Amino acid sequence: MINTITIKSPFEFQKVINKGQWYGSNFFSIYILPNKEKYNKIGLGIGKKVGKANKRNRVKRLIREAYKEIEIENKLNYGYNIVFIWKSKAKFEDLTFEKTKNDIDRVFNKALLYSEVV
Repeated sequence: MINTITIKSPFEFQKVINKGQWYGSNFFSIYILPNKEKYNKIGLGIGKKVGKANKRNRVKRLIREAYKEIEIENKLNYGYNIVFIWKSKAKFEDLTFEKTKNDIDRVFNKALLYSEVV
């Protein structure tokens, strides 16, 4: 991921969740908080209610890959902390790459994270 770092510390997650702007989608709750750096930070929060580790890792892989494609495909603005939280009521069986990408794309459009209007 170009110009992107992962959020790993619980303190950073809590800061983005508590102070960031919330956007809902079909599968995720997405929190976005501006930062002063020239890169984005993303964090992925998938609870154990999703299932075993292989299911949680699949969700994470889909989010990362959709984010990479959106980042390359569109001119994404930099300087944001973004946290994706999986909605516990969303069904894992309904999740596909296209749905994930469309979900994230719609939220980023709503949050005005693109330098050009898509």
